[in-house]
Order: sequence, then C-alpha cells, then structure tokens
Amino acid sequence: MMNVAPAIIVLGQNSVALGRKIISVLPGSTLYGLEGRTSGVDVSFRNFGETVRELFAQGRPLIGICAAGILIRTLASILSDKRQEPPVLAVAEDGSAVVPLLGGLAGVNDLARRIAQVLDVKPAITTTGDLRLGTALLSPLPGYHLANPDDAKKFISDLLAGAQVKLEGTAPWLRDSKLPIHPDGDLTIRVTERLVTPAPNCLVYHPATIAIAIDASANYTDQTLTLVQQLLADAGLAIASVAGIFAPISAAANPAIHTVASALKVPARFFTSNQLENLVSQGYSPVQAAAMAATGTTPISDSPTIAIAIAQQPIDPNTIGQPRGRLAVIGTGPGGQEWMSGEVKEILKSATDLVGYKTYLDLIGSLGDGKQRHESDNREEEARAKMALDLAASGRYVAVVSSGDPGIYAMATAVFEVCDRYAKPEWETIDIHVAPGISAMQAAAAAIGAPLGHDFCAISLSDILKPWSAIAQRIAAAAEADFVIAFYNPVSKDRTWQLAEARNILLQHRTPDTPVVLGRNLGRPGQTVKVITLEELAPATADMRTVILVGSTKTRIIKRSDGNVWVYTPRRYIG
Repeated sequence: MMNVAPAIIVLGQNSVALGRKIISVLPGSTLYGLEGRTSGVDVSFRNFGETVRELFAQGRPLIGICAAGILIRTLASILSDKRQEPPVLAVAEDGSAVVPLLGGLAGVNDLARRIAQVLDVKPAITTTGDLRLGTALLSPLPGYHLANPDDAKKFISDLLAGAQVKLEGTAPWLRDSKLPIHPDGDLTIRVTERLVTPAPNCLVYHPATIAIAIDASANYTDQTLTLVQQLLADAGLAIASVAGIFAPISAAANPAIHTVASALKVPARFFTSNQLENLVSQGYSPVQAAAMAATGTTPISDSPTIAIAIAQQPIDPNTIGQPRGRLAVIGTGPGGQEWMSGEVKEILKSATDLVGYKTYLDLIGSLGDGKQRHESDNREEEARAKMALDLAASGRYVAVVSSGDPGIYAMATAVFEVCDRYAKPEWETIDIHVAPGISAMQAAAAAIGAPLGHDFCAISLSDILKPWSAIAQRIAAAAEADFVIAFYNPVSKDRTWQLAEARNILLQHRTPDTPVVLGRNLGRPGQTVKVITLEELAPATADMRTVILVGSTKTRIIKRSDGNVWVYTPRRYIG
C-alpha cells in the first residue's frame, strides 16, 4: 500500500485548482507545476520528463493531470520491476477521468478510487481480479500486510478459473468482497498475527494488531531493538503485524523508542499521565498501561521495559495517543516562496500549525493553506515562543515562521531563551529543529554585487533589548577593525537618533565617501537597493524594512555603462 505522499504534476494553470482538490483527500501531497505556465504551486519544474522520472525513481506515487500517453512514454524506458513500481495515475484536465497506469502491487487502484470519489467520477480500473473479486488481494487495505506476494499471481488465477477459498481469521474487507468463500475451499486465506509458513495455495495476511510499549528507561537503542525482535520471535509473532510503538509521554525524547519505530517502519505514539492514570492506579506499570491503552487487552510479555499486547482488531495508531511534538523554527528568506529552501517548504507542507507575525505568515502564500494560523504582534516574541512550545508539547507539528534567517535577530533565539528561562518538563519531550533561511544582508549583498566578500559583522541598532552603550562600543570596535558592517533594525517610529549616532562613530574611522548599501523590502513588492555614501546616511534614508551595509576601507564601487553600479569588497588586502 502507498506509504509515501504523492506528487501531483500539472502542466497548466487550469489544472492547479484540480490539483488542490485532489490534495484535499491526499494530505501531505506536493503540487508540482511547469515553470512559466503555473503559479501557486509547491514546486516549480522546467523539464517534465526529468522531473517525472526522478520522482518515479524515488518511489513517489505520481498523479499526472495530463494525457495518459505522455506519462507512459516518459516512464517507458525505466520500467523494470512491477513489484518496485509506485502508483502512477493520469487524471483528465477537466477531472472527468481517473486512469490507474502502474503500481498495481502498490495500491494504485485504491488510490484511483479515492481520487475518483472526490471528483465524483468512476475510476477506469481494468484489473480483472479487482473487478471480478471485488478486492485487490495484492494490495490489501491499510492495517493488513500480505506476507507472500510471490504466491498471489497463481492464487488469483486459480480463483478466476473457478476455485473456491476458505477464509481463516477476521478481515471484513475480504468477507464482504466478491471472493468465492466456502468452508471447504481448496484455497485458503489466513489472517493472523502469528508467524506461519506460507504455501502456494494459501495467502497469509498479517493484521496490524500488535502494540509494543517501551519504557523511558530503555536507553540503549541497539539492545532495545534486539530485545523487541527477540520477544516477538519467542512469542511466535510476525513483525509485519506491529502497528506502532507506544510509550508514556515522558519517554517521547528517548532515542531508543524512535530507533525501534524507524526500524519496524511504524509510528511512535505517546500517552499523557492522565490517559494512563486509571490503569497505573490498578497496579500496572506505565509501560504495561501504555500497551493496554493501545489495544484494550492485557500484555503478553514479561520484560520490565517492554510490553507487547495484541488487539482484537487492526490498530490505527494515528487515532491513539499523540505523536511526539515537533517544533521547527524556519527562515523564509527576505521575500516570497522563491527565497525559501527546499527544507523549509517541506516543513511548511508537513506542519499542522503556523506561528508568527502576520506579515511573515502571509509571505508563505499557498504553502500555508490548510494550516492552523496563530498570528501575533511582531513585538510579542516571548509569548509567541511559549505558545509554539505549548502547541508542540500537545503533539502538534509547529512551524515558527521568521523572515530572513531565524537565527539572526529572530525567533530561534527567542524559542531557546524561553526554554532556558521557564524549563517546563513537557517541553523537554519536543523535537526542536532550526531550518536556516537567506538573511536580509545576504539578499542585499547579492542584489548589488559582493560587499560581504571579506570579513563582516552584523549589529542591531535596536536598544530595546540591550543598552545603547553596548551598541556604540561594538560599532566603534567593528569600525576600528575595518569590518564591513550590516545594520539591522536601523530606524523605527520611536528610534531615529541611533542611526545618526552610528554614522558619527563610523566617520571617526571611515572616509565620508565610504559606500553604503540600502536594501529595502528585499524579495517583496517595492524592493529597492541603492548605494549612497556614509556621509549621506541619515535616519530619513531607512526604516525597519531596510538593512544597511556599510563598506570597509577596501570596499569598492564599479560604475557600469548603464548608470548603475556594483559594490564589492576584495578578498585580498594589498597595501
């Protein structure tokens, strides 16, 4: 079955809305659009063939809103093993047809049905077994794993030829199908979490009924994984029936738990103390309580750090407990989506909640669609960080959005300051990650040439969080050391004299004609980048949307024939 988010590929703007409609039933999907012909997509591409083949090689399910023929011709040269093929579908541009092309063993027909349902059309499924038997034995429903797919082809052929099948175990999707079920059938379908030896006349499906709970004290990742595997083997249980790894929320940061979950390719889920309180009060250990909360049954293992329990029906771990909270502090760059890194776009696509200043959240555009937005004033950084941490502690995936780079005068520092100052125990369970972005000083430098080509520093002129005496000392030291200086937060409505004072300090070490770059609204509508001299630098020349680059004594200007200039700082100091 499909376990990777699909890529939806569109070639024209008319298909973008249809792509978004498909994403509504396939959350996490990425919308790819042809550059120059589409806007409002997640990823732009230039070469259709290269993009499709690369995604196919990565195992990404492909949904092309285009003619089936172009997909077939594009992929024909790299088709080799149908067992390794991801689902590939063609959807008509007007949404009138959904045609599964490849990936029968990977659930393409089920994917086609889901897309067709949201488009209110009938999928063009042509697989004989699917049509006559009413189910796809090779691609079982979520919660079931086919243990012996090599035997399935002949098994299905025998069914289509008139053989009857005996059903052992519980599987409503098989019982309610068109399968010729008979208690004395020559063929057998066995549904069990037990290890069994498959045979050509018997298909074995392992239901996801096993919950493994791991205690916080299981600190050694390799040994924990080995112990889990040994406990399953001793109990005669199939690893394929493991639905998830479960634990008290206090163990959410335990790497052993996530190593085991990753090795078994299942999610890790966590219970709060309140959710386990009743079971613990009855004398069960927290790890036993976690296994019971996941399955409703008593554990069968005796290990003090690991408990195994088996549910009566397949477990959907996404409905049990909560995931480990995640908080990503991201930098969008100074402007729109074209300034964002691929990592930042992936985080935005996966996050459940967006926290930030409204202006910065608006810069995300369509990448913020469907997310819970938590807007706040730009000056409420501590409150914003606390709210983001509390959201993540509840199991949400929170993206704290900064413009530029989040670690440069931005929200990354605010988050860690709050963690350090308040140190809530529940925050220690959160997976915190910082994703860098293009800073304003980098964007301004790139727009005018290379003024940061040699040693440079950054200084904020805001004296809200540090005294002006410290700022003045740093300006003087940087000027004396001959750094190129990037000034952030140069002027606000309430702060105008600081920039003039900074200029006066610089003039004690730099000549009046030192180049100064003013970059305003970088990457946004109304962007301007211009060059003045240090002597001309005044509060009226800048605001809070401006970054200022003051050249060193070596910084040079190249006058161009079109009247514009380049500014650069040489890499070599000569003379």
